[in-house]
Amino acid sequence: MNVYNIKINFEEKNHEAVVLPIAEGESVLDVCLENGIELQHNCGGVCGCSTCHIYVNKGMDNVQEISDKEEDFIDRAVNPHITSRLGCQCVMIGGDIEVTLPDQSAFMGH
Repeated sequence: MNVYNIKINFEEKNHEAVVLPIAEGESVLDVCLENGIELQHNCGGVCGCSTCHIYVNKGMDNVQEISDKEEDFIDRAVNPHITSRLGCQCVMIGGDIEVTLPDQSAFMGH
């Protein structure tokens, strides 16, 4: 199994960027949860909501292609960009990736 690097940037000001290992077949959401990084996932990570919305800065070709279902949920996300993906659907297929997590504080208390 191949292991790559994921650089995670944060919109929240009090968080420093981190670089972590990510294995082929693993999602961005998986890596966040395994490393204690707050990334909402109200549906449990099954592409049933938009709360794990992230931005892919580099390495979009290194994750599985976006599905129509995922695109529909991204349209409902807060402040979607052309580089938006859902963390649960960003599954590594090869190479390094860099992402930015939107400010999660808006979700706190849910």
